[in-house]
Amino acid sequence: MALREVIRIDEEKCDGCGECVTSCAEGAIAIVDGKARLVSETYCDGLGACLGHCPQGAITIEKREAADFDEATTREHAARMSAMKSKAQPVPAMTGHQCPGSMLRTFAREAAPPARETGKAMSSELINWPIQIMLAPPSAPWLRDADVLLVADCVPFALADFHSRFLRGRPVLIGCPKLDQADFYVKKLAQMLQIAKPRSFTVVHMEVPCCSGLTRIAVLARQAAESAVPLHDVTISIQGEVLEERRVPSAV
Repeated sequence: MALREVIRIDEEKCDGCGECVTSCAEGAIAIVDGKARLVSETYCDGLGACLGHCPQGAITIEKREAADFDEATTREHAARMSAMKSKAQPVPAMTGHQCPGSMLRTFAREAAPPARETGKAMSSELINWPIQIMLAPPSAPWLRDADVLLVADCVPFALADFHSRFLRGRPVLIGCPKLDQADFYVKKLAQMLQIAKPRSFTVVHMEVPCCSGLTRIAVLARQAAESAVPLHDVTISIQGEVLEERRVPSAV
C-alpha cells in the first residue's frame, strides 16, 4: 500500500453511461449494477484520463492509501479485456455498457393534418448558416452581441415548436455531445466568447444523460474564456416537453 492518487467515483452522480469505461485504456473501470466501479486499484494509474469523459462529473482524483499501480499486471488485464471484446457476440441495443439514452422506444401519436390542409404553412426562423459548431467561425458576425442557442441536434426533432419557442431571433449552433469531439467544442466555443462576445448562451438538450454533456461543454468553454456570459440550460423530454429551464451560475 502507498499514499498515491487514485480515481474516486461518486455513485450518486453516476448514471451508468459507460463513457469512462471506453476512455480507460487500463481497463480499471467497469459498469456494475448500472454504476461505474473501480475494478482494482492496481489497474488505476491515477492520471485521470477518464475525468473529461464523464458527462455527470462523477469522477474525481483523490490522494489516499491504495495498492500500488502494477504496469505489468495492468497490461495483462487490458490484453485479456481486449481479447474478450474481440470474441464477443453482437449484443442487444441496450446493455450495461451503453448510454441509457440509447434504449429503443416507440411513441404512439395522433397524426396532425398536413400544412396544406390547414392552410397554414410553417415558416423557418433560421437566421444563420452554417449551424454546426464544427463549421461555424468564431468571428461570425451573427454571433456578435447575440443571444446564441447551443442545441443538441436531436432537440428540433423532439420539440414540435422549437422554431417559434426558441429559435426566433437567435443564431443557433448544433452538435452532439455524445458523438462529437467535446474538447474541440470547448476550444471553439471559448474562441467565440473571446472574439464575438455573444450576449448569452442558451443550451437546449435532451433529457437522456449523455446529452447534458453539451451544458458541461458550455461551462468549460466559459471557464476557458474567463467569461461571465449568462448561461441558461433547458432540458427537453424525449416526448417533446420542456422539463426544466434554469440559469447556470458562473464561477468567474
